Amino acid sequence: MTQQQNTVVPSSSERENVRALRQRPRAQVLVIGGGINGVGTFRDLALQGVDVALVERGDYCQGASGASSHMIHGGIRYLENGEFRLVKESVQERNGLLKIAPHYVKPLKTTIPIFSTVSGVLNAPLRFLTHKQQGKPKERGAFLIKLGLSLYDSFSRDGGSVPRHQFQGRKKALQTLPKLNSGIKYAATYFDASVHNPERLTLDVLRDGEQAGLSAEESRARASNYLAVNSISADGVELVDQLTGDSFSFTPDLIVNTTGAWVDETNAAMGAASSFMGGTKGSHIVLEHPELLAACAGREIFFEHTDGRIVLIYPMGDRVLVGTTDVDADMREDAVCTEEEIDYFFDLIGHVFPSIEVAREQIVYSFSGVRPLPKHDATQPGFVSRDYRIERADRSVAGRQIPVLSLVGGKWTTFRALSEHLTNDVLALLGKQRKVSTAKLPIGGGVDFPATEAAVERWILDHTSEQIDAERALVLLTRYGSRANQVIEYLEAGEDKVLDSTHELSVREVAYIASHEQVGHLVDVLIRRTSLAFRGLVTEELLAELASALRGPLDWNEERVDFEIRHAEFVLDHYHRVQVQSLVA
Repeated sequence: MTQQQNTVVPSSSERENVRALRQRPRAQVLVIGGGINGVGTFRDLALQGVDVALVERGDYCQGASGASSHMIHGGIRYLENGEFRLVKESVQERNGLLKIAPHYVKPLKTTIPIFSTVSGVLNAPLRFLTHKQQGKPKERGAFLIKLGLSLYDSFSRDGGSVPRHQFQGRKKALQTLPKLNSGIKYAATYFDASVHNPERLTLDVLRDGEQAGLSAEESRARASNYLAVNSISADGVELVDQLTGDSFSFTPDLIVNTTGAWVDETNAAMGAASSFMGGTKGSHIVLEHPELLAACAGREIFFEHTDGRIVLIYPMGDRVLVGTTDVDADMREDAVCTEEEIDYFFDLIGHVFPSIEVAREQIVYSFSGVRPLPKHDATQPGFVSRDYRIERADRSVAGRQIPVLSLVGGKWTTFRALSEHLTNDVLALLGKQRKVSTAKLPIGGGVDFPATEAAVERWILDHTSEQIDAERALVLLTRYGSRANQVIEYLEAGEDKVLDSTHELSVREVAYIASHEQVGHLVDVLIRRTSLAFRGLVTEELLAELASALRGPLDWNEERVDFEIRHAEFVLDHYHRVQVQSLVA
């Protein structure tokens, strides 16, 4: 998604996080960009004892990081591009995240419907060599998919803990998934992983970094959203608060640019134009469709559409995610899901599940983002490398030449390894040594997270009280992981009331989110602190009640409350095709 434009809002005072940066306007490292790669680098640097600051011009995980396919995967299709290093790193990181972030990263059973035996065998070598589609797209047949999955297994078994792929013939496949297109010849099933709450995982990584940087004297890890880099002047990097319009100068010894598809724009703002990026737009829709949900039988359907594009149908709770497109992005326009893309999604659903009808009324949410891909000239979008590289340039800041490292590329699955790479480069430039490895370090609410269904049930039983019933306890565990312990302590320390418009939030939890999770706008809670918008659960009543609950903790006046409701309605409508309805008939 594009960085949603923010305007100065009524009754907005300086936030604590901004004040911390203004009061000590210097750091060894300034990370620009609050997507998962920037936040991951912030955390890693803080763990090494580096004095690091991070700024994000929108909300954390608002850009491409929040517009992903919600998969943590090895990228089996990258094998065809010859990106073996990336695939190996990706499956290793996938296996690692299942262990260090088990509260958000879960195993994902994935099935590929296959319509031919040898189709694509002649085209595959040319695609591998040229990174272009050769002639009319042909779906990859069983032979190629079997070859790819066998190679994938060799990378991803994790000592045998990840099951090998399985092939089924048509008859057995249709017994398992009876709604599949009866024209299939085979179905292949393997395991990857999913992340149902990428925004909350990003917040957990951020919180880890902030806590790692705490010391008796001063915080050595500070971060703020809604704080943009405007320019570089004789005084330093000019930062502008996107909520108040106030600005101040900040002086780092080194800058890391992790602004994704906006890397070139950020460099230009700092007076050092670059042309590294050539992002592509990917859109998704979320459906409330019980028949399609049941047809997936709890697994992702991952396949090649008739145009050669790899697409997915993916059950998430009681909703179904469908994606994704891959078209060259115009950075001058907002990234939104178009009518043409919706038609494409309906067509791909019909290709795999021909008896299932889908209507636009069943779309509860849509989203679109610009992938931070390198400039690719004539290479077709689907063949552009998903690997990353780091570019260095020096820039004069406050009378000194300092290094600027720009991240080009990167994907969700490899954020920890990528952050480690960036951190190692920064440490070398600062003349420091790594103190801590993040490879096996649990993230946030992944610490001591209950590992089995029985353990989850025991946790819920242990945290059920007169104030918090079992359903509410499960919501909190799902949202915060093991950090729900701290949230529950906060909730039980005072009078609380579950909101009338949703059982998933209470007045005190809203206050907790406001005081601990850097809420800038009402819509931040709906999209990135909870999954209420994603699941199509936003109503007029919820907007009004949530804005009222935020009013006290964030010191909003009546004018600000009205503004935030209108702003949320606009963002949901313009960027996500959601028109908020009333619960009252």
